[in-house]
Amino acid sequence: MIPLANYLLLSTVLFGLGVIGVIISRNIITILMSVELMLNAANLALISFARWHGDPGAHVFVFIVFVVAAAEAAVGLSLVIAIFRRKNTVNVDDLNILKR
Repeated sequence: MIPLANYLLLSTVLFGLGVIGVIISRNIITILMSVELMLNAANLALISFARWHGDPGAHVFVFIVFVVAAAEAAVGLSLVIAIFRRKNTVNVDDLNILKR
């Protein structure tokens, strides 16, 4: 049996990589993938604690988070496509939607 600390360490590393990806990246698609990585890291930590406590109710919550993450990916990707069609770039530095 794998100890809880290993799961939490993996979750922390994944979440940290996601945060670094959001901070460093200038590409909208990479930023969205980093946000998904952070959501999956949070899910891993939640499932790890649920397994450690023996509570299967957290699985329902994780499923809801997966559904929200899928919806976020679909809406985010559609926004990226709309922005790309209008501005011809997905670089965050080149985008300033509030200005005309």
